[in-house]
Amino acid sequence: MKIQNRTVLITGGCSGIGKIMARRCLEKGAAQVIVWDINEAAIAATVQELSALGSVKGFKADISSPASVDEAASATKAACGDVDILINNAGIITNNKIFAEQTDRDIDLTMDIDAKGAMYVTLRFINDMRSRGVGHICNITSSAGMLALPKMSLYAAAKWAAIGWSESLRIEMEREKSPVKVTTIAPYFINTGMFDGIRSFFRILPPEEVARKALRAIELDLGYRGINFPSHFIRLMQGIFPHSWFNFLFGDICGLYTVMNHFTGRKKA
Repeated sequence: MKIQNRTVLITGGCSGIGKIMARRCLEKGAAQVIVWDINEAAIAATVQELSALGSVKGFKADISSPASVDEAASATKAACGDVDILINNAGIITNNKIFAEQTDRDIDLTMDIDAKGAMYVTLRFINDMRSRGVGHICNITSSAGMLALPKMSLYAAAKWAAIGWSESLRIEMEREKSPVKVTTIAPYFINTGMFDGIRSFFRILPPEEVARKALRAIELDLGYRGINFPSHFIRLMQGIFPHSWFNFLFGDICGLYTVMNHFTGRKKA
């Protein structure tokens, strides 16, 4: 779906690739861009910054709460009309502890935002899209949803769930021959601050590159886009190599199983 003249809603749209995608959508001629975020100050700053490029509106939303999503969705529809493109981008990573050291709160927070949140938001818009015969849903997941790494068990669990749900939703839309398209984006680590402190043998991705490729995938109606391209072959390599070989080659030699050892994450103001 072309972004030009469309209404685009982006969750987590006031930082990281969410904010970059909001800017790029305006530069591509979007009719209006709507940003959802939990931080009201960030919403105000983003709206003020991007308004020079086009029509921008912001709404506070805690996507882990169905009640908050209901409120934000109602306000969005009343103020902005129909949403053509929904980008489920909001996400968190809570810590780099092993699973045995996690808490119930850590589990709930990660799953509620990184997996359930996109489902809550999509449920408020998908039937409008289906009835209108117009719509595109893009779910920003992670390559961690295919390749589990130590010390990020909760994040990996949530992203595995997100990928499975997003792919199932895509197939459902295709089977009913709906014009509504679904795109799953699965990037490697992105240099937005969210993964500060990690040490990776593989290139950490610039946020501008990820935002550009994600929006291009929407424009091309791609069902799935791994970033970078070799991530498309994770499952193939896991199938080809014996378990011990895969662990040795990618976990030990390439250091994937130690990338989270020095994780600090984005510093809070």
